[in-house]
Amino acid sequence: MTVLVDPPLWPRHGRHWAHMVSDASLDELHAFAARAGLPERAFDLDHYDVPDERIDALVALGAVPVSAGELIRRLRASGLRVPGRDRERRH
Repeated sequence: MTVLVDPPLWPRHGRHWAHMVSDASLDELHAFAARAGLPERAFDLDHYDVPDERIDALVALGAVPVSAGELIRRLRASGLRVPGRDRERRH
C-alpha cells in the first residue's frame, strides 16, 4: 500500500487543500488517516481532503507526495476512484 498526497492547490475556507488517497484499499487509507488524526468528516468517497498545514505531518508518517495528475492516475488504476457522475448520487 502507498498513501499518496498531492499539492495543496484547491482554495476553500480561507486555506488551500490537498487530497490524500490510497493506491490499494480504503481500509488502509482510513487506518492511515486515523493514525494521522484526520477527522472522518474529511473523507469524500475516495479521498481525504487535507489542509495545507497538515501535509508535512502526513509525509513524516509515510505519505508519498505526488503531483495532482499522478494522484488521480494512481487512484483510477487502483479501482477506488468514484467518478463525478456517481458522486452526486452518493452524497
